[in-house]
Parts: sequence; structure tokens; C-alpha cells
Amino acid sequence: MSARPDPVVADSVVVPAGTTAADAVAAAGLPRIGPRAVVVVRDPSGRLRDLDWAPELDTEVAPVTIDSPEGLAVLRHSTAHVLAQAVQDLFPEAKLGIGPPIENGFYYDFDVEKPFQPDDLSKIEKRMQQIVKAGQTFRRREYASAEQAKMELAHEPYKLELVDIKGDVDAAEVMEVGHGELTHYDNLDSGGERVWGDLCRGPHLPSTRMIPAFKLMRSAAAYWRGSEKNPQLQRIYGTAWPSRDELKAYLTRLAEAERRDHRKLGSELDLFSFPDELGSGLPVFHPKGGVIKREMEDYVRARHIEEGFQYVGTPHISKEGLFHTSGHLPYYAETMFPPMSMEGSDYYLKAMNCPMHNLIFRSRGRSYRELPLRLFEFGSVYRYEKSGVIHGLTRVRGFAQDDSHSYVTREDAPHEIEHLLTFILSLLRDFGLDDFYLELSTRDPKSDKFIGSDEQWETGTRVLEEVAVASGLELVPDPGGAAYYGPKISVQARDAIGRTWQMSTIQYDFNQPARFGLEYQAADGSRQEPVMIHAAKFGSIERFLGVLVEHYAGAFPAWLAPVQVVGIPIRDDHGGYLEEFAARLRREGIRIEVDHSTDRMQKKIRTAQQQKIPFMAIAGDDDVTGGTVSFRYRDGSQRNGVPLDEAIAHVVEVVRSRVNTGPSAA
Repeated sequence: MSARPDPVVADSVVVPAGTTAADAVAAAGLPRIGPRAVVVVRDPSGRLRDLDWAPELDTEVAPVTIDSPEGLAVLRHSTAHVLAQAVQDLFPEAKLGIGPPIENGFYYDFDVEKPFQPDDLSKIEKRMQQIVKAGQTFRRREYASAEQAKMELAHEPYKLELVDIKGDVDAAEVMEVGHGELTHYDNLDSGGERVWGDLCRGPHLPSTRMIPAFKLMRSAAAYWRGSEKNPQLQRIYGTAWPSRDELKAYLTRLAEAERRDHRKLGSELDLFSFPDELGSGLPVFHPKGGVIKREMEDYVRARHIEEGFQYVGTPHISKEGLFHTSGHLPYYAETMFPPMSMEGSDYYLKAMNCPMHNLIFRSRGRSYRELPLRLFEFGSVYRYEKSGVIHGLTRVRGFAQDDSHSYVTREDAPHEIEHLLTFILSLLRDFGLDDFYLELSTRDPKSDKFIGSDEQWETGTRVLEEVAVASGLELVPDPGGAAYYGPKISVQARDAIGRTWQMSTIQYDFNQPARFGLEYQAADGSRQEPVMIHAAKFGSIERFLGVLVEHYAGAFPAWLAPVQVVGIPIRDDHGGYLEEFAARLRREGIRIEVDHSTDRMQKKIRTAQQQKIPFMAIAGDDDVTGGTVSFRYRDGSQRNGVPLDEAIAHVVEVVRSRVNTGPSAA
């Protein structure tokens, strides 16, 4: 007998006045259990409602399933409440902070006397399982006034603070208070008795039984409301999924991500390190890491020149006034290092290259015949990232941007953006990334951190959107995510295990040309203001290298590998033969070493595999006699008795072709 297919979830359901959404869903024959269970509904205003919500008028609503993005958020927020209940059951003195859903999971903050230990998390998770199994009901109620809420929450100081600031909450607190009302969710046992509750806007699952699979991951310290001026709380992170299989798959992905962690591999492969003596977020590259970095820079520099860019260089520091002219002060001041006072002037470490490129453009008169003028450099920049967000190479304080700025006429801006996007995608593919989507970051009209007129923003956004749509790639909106001076497109790339990384950016700038008084002489003799297009292809060399380490799990394609070939003599007296082979490869520009250590051959092979070297060239008596070598690749495959000329041609072909797959690149 074939399995019955899952019912198709309807686009909408009418909830009659005085009837609960749950009854309307049941009457419509929609799923209430299983992977696609309907957990809440969306009303005409876009607000999510619990299934026990009963409208005063007949209302058409959209069912939200547990495996949708919104449904997952509800599942995870409900699980966060179960976590908080379990903590207060086991640690009655614990005071509640906030507990929002986040990407792939949730967290909850607690004020406790001692930090949580691993054994504590095991006990908390066991108590959560008991609460889930009990099938407690989530029930919403609204406070009549803030005073009523304060009386009930007198024992929860952090919740009292949320009541006081409910009209001015941040993104995380929106999960606690919102919609101009104060609401509370009680957890009721099977007899309808209240067993626990929390200040929250909801919505929630109908019952804890609808939490199919969860796991607590770790605990960490976190400042209340993200401010170092506030008390330090204990944050417990967890994850929740619509099925045990999805939870298992997620944990498998995490284990694979840990195996690929570039910080661990960077140490094991002797690529880079982060000396405490230098300071947080300031990496150094070892010789092997330096090889990869140099290969990346040399290749990208050559590609820029092929694409019509001119290489320039600018200093690491500048007088303060330059950044006032560009607008970065005060808009960007919090991410810049403090100024240095010298000779009566304040100097800043540069956090961006664009102001200095503007000075190059402005250094002499420009004609329309020079446009587009494309300036490019590997510019070292410094940004004061908070210590809590620094992460290996992917979030640092000092890094080099492959930064370019194109100065174009307004009419040519769409073509230049298309040229840049095509260039960026081809470059990322050269390094083995080929799964992309685009993100369009626009201005938040309610924020005062953006400069420029509505018309300018509308023009810039429209140009970027049209080019993005024409590319055929998926386009995802990012409202409010633009730079202060203009909208941007971000290229989001998926790596070998499906994680998404923000890579390149293209930004439309109509502000800095005006602030710097940039002009060119048009064909009719008039003076016109150019449009400035910012583009970073890697984003930063450091971050991109960190992503590549994880994408390839340290097994770089042969053209990027620090050591491309290692010669392994079976006996010591075969070493001279392999040195002659190595000398011929070095003349072809191949990076080769010969292992003359006292280790046995099998140990040398294991060492080469651990170092993820693409080619192992092994030589014994038969190879010396026959003028051959035997290849062993990273994937364990072999080619025996390859004549030297053929062996050299094989290595050279693989390296110069920049292939990213196959036994020699696996």
C-alpha cells in the first residue's frame, strides 16, 4: 500500500467570527501534525496569530507551517520558553532576560549566581524533554496596563525594564514586547493550571508536544541588551527542528563545519596564526599561508588589469579632515580606531580606501574620454571590531581589500555595474565557488544614518536592481542594510557544505563625488559630476582565504596549494634522483619539496596526506632504473611508472589549468 501524500496547505482559510483559527484549520482539512503541521496563521495585516485566536469578524488568514521560515521561528521561540521554564524549575533563583529565535536555533539569557556547566545543560535538556512530553498548552493573555504587568513581574527585574521601554525596543526585544500592547504567555498543564509564564508577544505553538526535536548546544556570557555597561548574564544556545532527521542532519553539518574550521586547519597546516602580542583580530601569515595569499593577489591583480583597472597605492593613515569630507566621520566613527595626534593634527588609520581614490581622481582635470576611470588597489584598512565578534580570518581588525572604484557618467553606470558583477562572478568561479544569489541592500527611510535625497536613492536602487534581475540570479531584499552613502548589491556564495558567505559588494555612490567636488568635462564642454561605483571582489583577502580553507577543507586545488608536489624516496639513496626531478619542476614554476626525513616511506605518505599536498611523487629502484616516478594523490588513487617527461607535463598541466576537481585537487 502506497504512503498517503501530505495534504497540500491551502493559501488561505476563512476564520468565522468567534471561531478559533484552530477550528477553521481543522474544518478545512489542513494538517495539524507531522512535518508540515500548521502552527500559527497570518492575519490580513501580516501579523502572526496563535491558533486559539478568535477574530471578532470573519477573517481570511494564511496558514503557516512549521517547516516554513516563520514557522521555524515560532517553533524555536516556543522551545526557548520551554528552556526558560526548565532553568527556573532547576535553578529557582534564576532571573529571566530575553529568549528570541535566531538562525538555526534560539537562545535565552539568565541572571544566575554561577555560570552554567556542561552537566547543568544535560539536566536542563532532560527537564525540557519532560515538559515537552507533558503537552503543556501555551495560552496568551493581555495585560490591562503596564502597572498590572509590573505587579505580576515584580520578581523579574529585566522583564520590568522591558515593560518600561516597550515603546523603544531593539530587534531582539521585539520578540518580548510589541504591537503597542503588553502580553504574557502562560504554560498550562493538562488540567488547565498555570505552571509557568513569561512576558512575550508570541505567537507560540499550541502545545509543547509540537516540539519534535531540539538540543541544547552551549552556554556563554552575554551582556544584558548587548551593552557592556549592563550586567553580564548567562546565555544558553539551543537548536530546534521539525523532525529528528532534520536535527540529525543539522548536527552532522555542524560536525563537518567544525572539521573544516579554518582556525584549526590554519594551525595544522602552518598557514597563519594570531599572536596575542599583536592584539586581537590581527593575523600573521606564515610562509605557506603567504604562498596562498600571494597567489591570490597575483592572480586577482592580473585579472583587474585585464578588465581595464589601473593599479594605485595609498597610505594607511590620513588626517581627520579627509574622513569628514567623505562623510565617514561621524557616520562610521564607531568602527574606526581612535585618532593619533601629531604635529597639531589628528590622524586616523584608514577604515576604507575610497576617500584616497577620490583624491587621485581630483588630482588633475578629467575628460569624459577617460571614463570609465577604474582605480584598484590592495588597500590595508583597519576597523575596530568589538572583541566579541572577532573570529579567525573571517572577522578581523586589520585586512587588505581588493578595492576598486569606477568613476562613470550617469548614463554608463548600469553598464559598469553589469561589467563589475560579471567580473566578480567569474573571479569567484576561478576559485571554485559557483553557487550564488544576490542581496539588494536599501535605505531605511526611518533612519537618520543615511545621506542623500530620495531621488538619488531611488535612482541608485533602481539601477542596481535592474542589473541584478538581468543577471538571472535569485535576488533577496535587505531593507535598511545599505551603506550610509548609497545602496549596494552583495554576492552571497554557498560553499561545499551549503553554508552562505557574503563575499563581494557593489555600491552605487552619489554622495562622495559631490562631497569631494569631483568633475569631468563632458563632450559639450560642460562640467559634470561622475557617479562612483565601489566594488570589493573578495571583500578582504583575509576573509576570502578563511572561506577558501573551509570550502576546500584545507585541500586546495593544485594551483593554490603551498606545496604542490612532495618527493618521497623509498630509500635514502633514491633522494638524489628525486632532487633532479624536483629541479626540473622548479624550472616550470612548480612548488616542490623532497622529504629527506628519517621517517619510513608510509609515515612520509601519511604526513603528506595530513598536509593535503596534491601530488606525492614516489621513487624506488624500478623508477630510478626506468626513468619514472609513481604518483599518489590526495584521494588515495595512484599512477605507477610514469616517465619523467610525462610526469612533469602532467603536474604542469594540472597546476596551470587551475582545475578545482579531480584526484590531484581533491
